[in-house]
Amino acid sequence: MTADSAATVPVGVPSAPVRVSAVHRPPKADIAVLGVAVTAVGTSGPLIAAAAAPAMAIAFWRNAIAAAVFAPYVLLRRNLRAELRGLGRRTTLLALVSGLILGAHFATWTPAAKMSSVASATAFAATQPIFAAIVAKVLGHHVPRRAFGGIAVAFVGVIVLSGVDFHASARAFQGDLLALSAAAFAAVYMTIGGEVRKTASLPTYAFLCYGAASVFLIGAAVATGSSLVGFGGNAWLKIGALTLLAQFLGHTLFNRVVKTTSATVISTAILLEVPTAAVIAAVFLHQIPSVWAIPGAVLILGGLLLVVTANRGQSAH
Repeated sequence: MTADSAATVPVGVPSAPVRVSAVHRPPKADIAVLGVAVTAVGTSGPLIAAAAAPAMAIAFWRNAIAAAVFAPYVLLRRNLRAELRGLGRRTTLLALVSGLILGAHFATWTPAAKMSSVASATAFAATQPIFAAIVAKVLGHHVPRRAFGGIAVAFVGVIVLSGVDFHASARAFQGDLLALSAAAFAAVYMTIGGEVRKTASLPTYAFLCYGAASVFLIGAAVATGSSLVGFGGNAWLKIGALTLLAQFLGHTLFNRVVKTTSATVISTAILLEVPTAAVIAAVFLHQIPSVWAIPGAVLILGGLLLVVTANRGQSAH
């Protein structure tokens, strides 16, 4: 679905009584990267909904392929092999735990995108910044009131944009709940990733994280009785597109930006995935979004602006 700087949300409550903000503006160079990542991950819901393959298989293969691509790059380069061997036990453990949580995110998000509409599932998954801010607060970091206000405004925009119908079918409602769980897992995954990326390079972290996620998803497939093979070429084509776009240009770029940008800001930027996914689903899947799409998008953008400028001219509260 997160920084070397002081704004990163670390794992573990800080021992010193210094209050660190969980919100700060990303470096200019990373704003463009973040934009590409958000756009790429916006293809996730539509591609999952369109792929004629079991949800757990889709979730597994996007991670397994990504891990397989990073494996030779890490294992055949002397400096990265040395880094992998030299990672401390704590960093290695955190990277693997982050991967397991990423696996849990995909194990809930992927079926959600199939059980509910793309717009609705994406909207509920976009509640990630709410959980990111809660995690930051629990870990002792300062989250400005303005940021909480921006998160609230953006969340209202998500609800308006999705046109969520709480009287929908039981299957759609279950999908919405799974998407909400996926948001919580994503927030924790991003938070831990920010801590790991203090010392681990992007290729090394991606290799460990995606590998652990793949192992988790094999277990999830066994537990749910889902087959990992046996579907047609069109499904494989969509899985390949999902891996290239949402996995490599989406999650991997998020893991790059997480080195310099807080989990709360990244999680809030991911809200822009909602209008992207809604437009793609409308064009290719004929899932027409509600008439509130434009005001909903405006609310999302307004909330995002409040969050990323929360520290500007604001005293601590």
